[in-house]
Amino acid sequence: MTGSEPLPPPPPEAPTDQWKRVHIISPLVRGWIALAALIFFGGRDWFEGFLIGDSRGFRGDGPGNLTLAIAVVLGVVLLIAAGFFLSWYYTRYQVTEEHVRVNSGVIFRQHRQARLDRVQAIDVVQPFLARVFGLAELKFDVADAGESAVRLAFLKLDEAQRLRATILARAAGVAVDPEHPQDIPEAPEREVLSLTPARVLGAAALSGNTVAVLLGLVGVVLFAVVLDTGALLAGFVPILIGVIGGYWNVLNTGFNFRAAISPDGIRIRYGLLDTRTQTVPPGRVQAVGVVQSPLWRLKGWYKVTVNVAGYGASASGEAQARATLLPVGTLDEVLRVIALVLPDPGTDTPVDVFSAGLAGKGPDAGFRTTPRRARLIAPLAWRRNGVAVTRTALLARSGAWWRQLAVVPHERTQSLALHQGPLARRFGVADLVFHTTPGPVSPRVRQVAEEDAWRLFSEQAERAAEARRRSGPEQWMRPVTVEGPAGDPGTASEAPVMLPPPSYQEGSAHERF
Repeated sequence: MTGSEPLPPPPPEAPTDQWKRVHIISPLVRGWIALAALIFFGGRDWFEGFLIGDSRGFRGDGPGNLTLAIAVVLGVVLLIAAGFFLSWYYTRYQVTEEHVRVNSGVIFRQHRQARLDRVQAIDVVQPFLARVFGLAELKFDVADAGESAVRLAFLKLDEAQRLRATILARAAGVAVDPEHPQDIPEAPEREVLSLTPARVLGAAALSGNTVAVLLGLVGVVLFAVVLDTGALLAGFVPILIGVIGGYWNVLNTGFNFRAAISPDGIRIRYGLLDTRTQTVPPGRVQAVGVVQSPLWRLKGWYKVTVNVAGYGASASGEAQARATLLPVGTLDEVLRVIALVLPDPGTDTPVDVFSAGLAGKGPDAGFRTTPRRARLIAPLAWRRNGVAVTRTALLARSGAWWRQLAVVPHERTQSLALHQGPLARRFGVADLVFHTTPGPVSPRVRQVAEEDAWRLFSEQAERAAEARRRSGPEQWMRPVTVEGPAGDPGTASEAPVMLPPPSYQEGSAHERF
């Protein structure tokens, strides 16, 4: 090419790489509460005047007050409409081969960006008003983010689903047709389980909230009888309000709950008024926790939660709902869900091992428990406390009343710590603490023999390093080179997709593992 020749034009930008805007009524859907409050306070005087028969509609003398009030209301409405328009106009998003970007803000500009290969989970959320208009919000969670790093609110539902499929495909490293980069169909899925309304209502009635209500009511009544006053009953009201919120979280998380599996990850749908569709890519789950409250033991029900990088450790109802992989399920359903997160249990007898972790006690299925000499510091839980290790994960169980099981894949172990207080040192036991991403699961091996704790500490560090070395790529669908025998490089092959073989979905729990 000579200096006199013009430079070739840049290649055309792919349609999905163009800057786009969210739906034009998105600000209204986001700010409808403020608008409703304005209408309420602004129209209260008119409504009260109407009820008392004041034909002028507003309190005050003369028609000037009415004209002034109407002008003020119209001015405020116009200001709000202008603010909504500017908010929509200055909110744009872009999806490239490597990033998703969102620009927003009128006075204070904000630019947010997330790498696709670091996307931990992606949700499609439909608040009630958004459902009325057929809109949805996309939420992207990335590693090391305490809250959603990027939000797109709001898009048309079909557009949000199509964009989610595009982002997940690019995050997985799927080869895209360069001539039609936007034509990425949603990955097929296979439903694993669903919950009935009767199960959800029963779970709410027998949840820990009911235990809290009963204990609180008994305590208040006893104090009232002893002190011969009913004033303490007023102190029960805040407890009751908190319990009602807990019941609502259980109902909202469990209603319409469905779990499915697809090549782009685990898909979860739930919601009563606000609906949510979550997609957790494979390998993003850092730890799994299974909990059984005392009353749930009557029905054999469990709850499954997960730690996912990006979800954070918030105690809000939304954060807890997002971290819930199964709101309420039987032992068979729990094993089915664990099989989705940990397709290879790393043992020839997975049902025996995981069942012993969920409902067993003592040294069943190879669990090492708290030594008998330490039963005085754990009189109820020393038989229940235990740890078992498979080729792919470590299982830590604890709890006599609230049974708990934590499952940590070896490659997700970030760091370890040994804890031993003076009383534990006196009885020769120690705790082994696992550090993972923040979330509802806090893996901890409780009160094992001191020599076993040190052995677990060193062996688990080696297992974690070896598992990370063998783990798959961040883009799980990208072809990788696998070494052949004697270290000879093999040919590129695709990483295994998330869609499991039929044996994971059919038959008993024994067949699923």
